[in-house]
Amino acid sequence: MSQLETTAESEPFWEKGNLAPVHEEVTAFDLPVEGAIPPELNGLYARNGANPREGHSGHWFLGDGMLHGVSLKAGRAEWYRNRWVRTPRFNGAPRKPGMPDIRSGVANTNVMAHAGKIMALVESALPVVMNRELDTIGSYDYDGKLDTPFTAHPKICPTSGELHFFGYGFQPPFLTYHAADANGTLLRSIPVPTRAPTMVHDFAMTSQHVIFMDLPVVFDMPAAQRGTMPFAWSDTYGARLGILKRGAGIESLRWVEIEPCYVFHVANAFEEADGTIVIDVAWYNELWRGGPSSKTFDKAVLRRWRIAPGATKAQEQTLDDRSIEFPRVNDDRAGMHHDIVYTVDAGDENLATSSYSSLRKYDLKTGKNTEHTFDKGMASEFVHVPGEGGKGEDDGWLIGFVYDRARGASDLTILDAQRMGAKPVARIMLPARVPQGFHGNWMPGV
Repeated sequence: MSQLETTAESEPFWEKGNLAPVHEEVTAFDLPVEGAIPPELNGLYARNGANPREGHSGHWFLGDGMLHGVSLKAGRAEWYRNRWVRTPRFNGAPRKPGMPDIRSGVANTNVMAHAGKIMALVESALPVVMNRELDTIGSYDYDGKLDTPFTAHPKICPTSGELHFFGYGFQPPFLTYHAADANGTLLRSIPVPTRAPTMVHDFAMTSQHVIFMDLPVVFDMPAAQRGTMPFAWSDTYGARLGILKRGAGIESLRWVEIEPCYVFHVANAFEEADGTIVIDVAWYNELWRGGPSSKTFDKAVLRRWRIAPGATKAQEQTLDDRSIEFPRVNDDRAGMHHDIVYTVDAGDENLATSSYSSLRKYDLKTGKNTEHTFDKGMASEFVHVPGEGGKGEDDGWLIGFVYDRARGASDLTILDAQRMGAKPVARIMLPARVPQGFHGNWMPGV
């Protein structure tokens, strides 16, 4: 029997199947390819995920970070590498009593490039800089100017190159907004007033505003003392969106009410001609009622918030009732109007036990959606890479890891974004299994 077939029933879901960690770091060159890699794809695709060094962790979100990367050049798959992010915690540094050490997180949630730096991210700590071969360089605090954690979901403005991000914590100020210019110089840090410490996993950006989600998953001291995710659902906290004009002071902040919910991931946001803000999200009716147990990942659906100028409450619309997660758009449209959203189909109503067997492309202009099914595979988050000279929003490629159950290993799969249901353009066959993990990005020219 394989390792995946011998897991005990008593093990938590994040230690079973293709969520289970791998135990070796692998390097392989000149990878076999089925199909043809588009020659314009020159760069690095890398993805992060929780991969506990000891094989066990108190929660899916708490394992040590591991990057999986594939280098593409001139139609070749140069190499595959997987490497743990060697944070102080990974290297055995003892945990200090009291507040979390922002230089000693697990760096397990995302990986992205900005201003010449590849950074592994987790929302409870500083970024960790990596080199192109996925070796760890060390934590990064913007030359001593950053003293809060760094979100796992920063936004890069495609017109200015600015990086917008935030940090949250358990003591005031609970939330702080930051922006850095295209060269990586920290421009501003602005405390955002919230009522209590809540879990703020993502936020939204438009061409004119940043929007923060103040949602009812609130710090829970008993959970923290048990060593699991220190948050739980609150029936009394309420839910609201904080809208802050980019480049302005906190005096421009306004709050807008929404129905109680939780959102891990924002697809994108934009502004209409009259100033209405539109935000598309993967929306949970609630999360972690009674604490973050392994059975409380409910169904997320694609939902839209519309906020008219001067409104105190958002209009809300469910765009589809299928169970989805990991929504992405063409990153060249970040903060600007989008019609296309790509998601992973969760397959049932529990994210924890999903088969992740297909991707879905939503055309929100026509109402049409297209599915790509992996008959023998499990899909992770896919990212959109614009095609050279492409003018349409869906011109280009979709790239992501797919676990091939028959091989017992994973592929880096490339799809034509305009022909979602067609056969993959290329399957790059890796020598190892890539666990489901969390988020990644395409880094052109890296």
